[in-house]
Amino acid sequence: MNHPETPEGWQVWDLAQRLTGQLRVATGMGGTMVLGWDMTAALAMARALGLDLLVAAECLPEIEAVMVRKLNEQMASGDRSGPEDQMRSVRSR
Repeated sequence: MNHPETPEGWQVWDLAQRLTGQLRVATGMGGTMVLGWDMTAALAMARALGLDLLVAAECLPEIEAVMVRKLNEQMASGDRSGPEDQMRSVRSR
């Protein structure tokens, strides 16, 4: 299983877990779709936590892409749990 290998990686992974309240979501006739994180808020949170902003800016989009794909797959399959529950499921994989 993939996991962070450096202290900075662990810090960004911890940040990613804190971003469930910063999801950008679109709702329409086809249902609800997760678009990604509010990156302005994500980088502000990284700054507030004292993380290296360059590392956060490099890593968060990669984590975001997987998160978006997995959450949208779960919602398409009929899983109606909330975003926090779905993020918990993504994290445990």
